Amino acid sequence: MAHFAQLDDDNVVLQVIVVNNSECLDENGSESEAVGVAFCQSLFPGTNWKQTSYNGNFRYNYAGIGYTYDPVRNGFVPPQPYPSWLLAVNCVWWAPTPMPKDGKNYRWDEPTTSWVEIV
Repeated sequence: MAHFAQLDDDNVVLQVIVVNNSECLDENGSESEAVGVAFCQSLFPGTNWKQTSYNGNFRYNYAGIGYTYDPVRNGFVPPQPYPSWLLAVNCVWWAPTPMPKDGKNYRWDEPTTSWVEIV
C-alpha cells in the first residue's frame, strides 16, 4: 500500500490516505508518485499531494496531520516541540542542549532551556 499526504497552501498536512499500489503504476508497470498523486487528485479535485513512507524510507518522516512538507529538504517535518529546539537536516527536532546520558529520567524545561531530572 502507498500513503499520500494532502497539503494545504502552506504545505501543512491535512490528512494522510492509503492508496492501493495498483493505483500508482505507470504505463510500464513501475510505481510512480506522479500517478499516485493524479489518483488522489481524481478523488479530491483541486488538492495537493505528496507521497509519504510509512517506514520512513524517504522524506525522513511518515507524514502526520499538522506536519509540514519542506520542499528544500524534501521531507516531512513534525510540529516543533518547543520554541528553542532546532531542526536538523534530516527533519528531526533537537534540543539545544543534549539530554544527560546518566540513566536518569529527564524532561525538557523550556523556560530554562535545560533538562530537569524527574524525581
